[in-house]
Amino acid sequence: MMNSSEKICAVLGLALITLFAGAMALPIANPISTIAQGNTVFLGEQGLDITSAMGADSRIGWWASAASIDTSAPSYTISVSNPQAFFISPTEFSGRLGPWYRLDGSDKANGSVFTVADPNLDIRVYDATVGVDATANGWITTDDEAEFRITTNLYQMAQRPGVAGAPITIKVQAPDGATFSSLINKAGSTTGIVEIPVSSQSYSTGRIWDTGRHDSYPYGTYRIWAECNANSMKDNYPEIGKTITAGSGLLDQERNPLIGVYTQTAAPTTFTTKVPTTVPTTLPTTVPTTVTTPTTVITIPLTASPTAIPTALPTATKTKSPGFEAVLAGAALLIAVVWSVRKE
Repeated sequence: MMNSSEKICAVLGLALITLFAGAMALPIANPISTIAQGNTVFLGEQGLDITSAMGADSRIGWWASAASIDTSAPSYTISVSNPQAFFISPTEFSGRLGPWYRLDGSDKANGSVFTVADPNLDIRVYDATVGVDATANGWITTDDEAEFRITTNLYQMAQRPGVAGAPITIKVQAPDGATFSSLINKAGSTTGIVEIPVSSQSYSTGRIWDTGRHDSYPYGTYRIWAECNANSMKDNYPEIGKTITAGSGLLDQERNPLIGVYTQTAAPTTFTTKVPTTVPTTLPTTVPTTVTTPTTVITIPLTASPTAIPTALPTATKTKSPGFEAVLAGAALLIAVVWSVRKE
């Protein structure tokens, strides 16, 4: 018969056996670093366990797109010294995307090992209340609900054994610099935004952010971005649009900042000014007239009858020459003499 101490030990032992059996019965989830044959891996991932994908081979090879896998040697080969901690180096693999193959001793393809891809990542903030892209506007009306839409090729991580999706973190930074790890919607539900398992190329969180909770989300400009650091890929390949998105500003306020202050201005009065008609006046052309004073020449024939002699001189203005008065006096004297002789 067992004493009290032995009974206690037996009970503890039975409990440990039960706990151990229960733990063995639970499914063991493979970490995201475990790669099965044919899975897609991304530039920057390190510490990958490709043991099951490699099989008994120790080298991998890549063929350029125009090369024939069956008839030509690989365009590039890599020796895998540690298949439990393999690094997809951006320097070595960036120009060699696509399928890689295991190689046998004669450099022949011995089945697929994995496919290398260049990651891409984008995030948009949507005002779910009014159905518009708030990222494009840079503004969301206070009291509206927001959802986040992610577009990425990292969803292919969900093909790995036991992986629900690519762990993508949404960063929401408040105006004071604080960063949220979860958001609350109008229904009061809290949604975590750290390492969300994204399992589709286009992913939406749904309405998870009530911007009207001013006690938690004050007015101001928030900075939004997304990132993925699965297997240290962001640390090794911190490229915008690849493992991290560019931060976008989102103004949380009631009034649309694109609408300015409107001031009513009276319509201007339009005056019609008539241009006066200019009547051209033609001034008469003055033609200078040159007046020539005619010179009257009197011829007195000596044989003429006294009755033909004019009794008065013409009134026309005469042009006199020097000594003209003497000539007239002489002519008068001559006429008188002639007249006296004829009378006798």
